[in-house]
Amino acid sequence: IYERIYNTVHGALVHRPVPARKLFALAVSIGWKRFLYRQGRGHWSPGLAAWPALERLVARRLMARLGGRLRIAVCGGAPLPPTAARLFLSLGLPLVQGYGLTETGPVLSGNRPEDNDPASVGRPLPDVQIRVGADGELLVKSPGVMQGYWRDPAATAGAFDAGGWLHTGDRVRLAEGRIYITGRLKEIIVLANGEKVPPADMEMAITADPLFEQVMVLGDERPYLSALVVLNPEQWPPLARGLGLDPADPASLSAGSLHRAVLRRIDRCLEPFPGHVRIRRVACSLKPWTIHEGLLTPTLKLRRQRLMERHRSVIDWLYAGH
Repeated sequence: IYERIYNTVHGALVHRPVPARKLFALAVSIGWKRFLYRQGRGHWSPGLAAWPALERLVARRLMARLGGRLRIAVCGGAPLPPTAARLFLSLGLPLVQGYGLTETGPVLSGNRPEDNDPASVGRPLPDVQIRVGADGELLVKSPGVMQGYWRDPAATAGAFDAGGWLHTGDRVRLAEGRIYITGRLKEIIVLANGEKVPPADMEMAITADPLFEQVMVLGDERPYLSALVVLNPEQWPPLARGLGLDPADPASLSAGSLHRAVLRRIDRCLEPFPGHVRIRRVACSLKPWTIHEGLLTPTLKLRRQRLMERHRSVIDWLYAGH
């Protein structure tokens, strides 16, 4: 939801006059400094005096589109892209991230409006014990942790260790009492050359570009990385026409000029990643993946195995000759 709003806002800005875009960027910049100052993690600066005017001209309009009376907004289920978090917090939305699992009742940690680091999922709740196990995995104990899976003793035994700690499957780092999620243990791609890459982090970075609605990065035991991408239906027609393609023709999605343009956009999204984290080939579609088809979980996470089964022929094409 937050990513979609973020992409909609930035998509609309492209068509605004330059002064309007600069005013919006200034509001976000000053708003972020204000947020850090109010959190006690930044200093006061003269630029903050401009906030009342920027709030009236920019921030209040966005908040009105979100109802105008939000006292707090919560994000969970999947990592919130830092760029989206910064936008909302800068413009005055009291957005906090939390973390948990169905097996933990479900919440384990959360930020508070007055103690909010959007890069983290907050501090553990009372009565929640945490520790970091092998490979950086988060282990937990709490009265809210399940007794076990219903009529499945084998799965229950696999979820707990001998000390009674529940293995979450999430890799984390702990700093100043906060939990920072760094990836999923089971979602690390190991390329044929042994390089390891975190697909979820890459996918989050790529979908920060409004062109991309959904992305799945591929490459486990393969010689290079590739991706299945679902394009934003509103962004697709102008992109196609700019490349001399007919947006109404399905064949345009297979055009080499489109794939080259998409790969350039993806490269820009992945600039912060190490050099070996690059997408070599891509397959484009306009049909979104849905919960109803069993391709997403109820919290909108990718069901990778099912997606790979559904798109087996496309994946074979991405790696033809390898």
